[in-house]
Amino acid sequence: MKQATSLLLFSCLWLLAGCELIDYHPYDVRITGERDINARNIEKIETACLGKETIRFVTMGDSQRWYDETEDFVRHVNQRNDIDFVIHGGDMSDFGLTDEFLWQRDIMNGLKMPYVALIGNHDCLGTGEETFRTVFGEPNFSFIAGRVKFICLNTNAIEYDYSTPVPDFQFIENELHSREEEFDRTVFSMHVSPESSDFNTNVKQVFQHYVRTAPGILFCTTAHDHHRSEDDLFGDGIMYYMSDCMENRNYYIFTITPDGYEREVVYF
Repeated sequence: MKQATSLLLFSCLWLLAGCELIDYHPYDVRITGERDINARNIEKIETACLGKETIRFVTMGDSQRWYDETEDFVRHVNQRNDIDFVIHGGDMSDFGLTDEFLWQRDIMNGLKMPYVALIGNHDCLGTGEETFRTVFGEPNFSFIAGRVKFICLNTNAIEYDYSTPVPDFQFIENELHSREEEFDRTVFSMHVSPESSDFNTNVKQVFQHYVRTAPGILFCTTAHDHHRSEDDLFGDGIMYYMSDCMENRNYYIFTITPDGYEREVVYF
């Protein structure tokens, strides 16, 4: 009897100790570490850029699978002391797995400057959107740096049915007027460009109408296609700059001045 009791006690202790070894379902959305990253970093960006006439920022994208390259990107950008913030153009994850977001978050958190992350089409797979909302925030958001408003959008229409507006024109309409006394110029950032089959191409002309009517529209940034491109998609003078994937080891630096903007492609 005493031996049986000891064996039962040992078994219970082993089970309790083993709880830490349980491998939960990869889509379980159990989040450890930092949350609501975009909101906190937007506060830092807006505070640091308040009153600045010149702002300089990085755009990059599609870091899924390329963890080593993304770590190299972070180290490379950190060598500079003139970057105000970084925009990750989406697709941190490949399959929408919770751990993918956490691994990428922890790498990007190594940046010396604040960053924001857009949602990509791969980030919408499985429970990916739920994880993205918890770790980073709303898929549609905006911020103001200097006197430039950045309108950041979920454009991954193919991942949704028509119960969810993608792109969300009501959100865009509101952003064109919200805090209008604080900005004179506008940049749109998104993962999927309106020329992609993953965009709701039925509304791409309507989308571009909103882009054209934005105060002092400068340009748009995208990612998604795993190569870099620069296109006046609608022939209206508004450029779309597509960031490459991290596998190809390059990123954009944009400098916005009172006279306009410049861009540079940097390889690492």
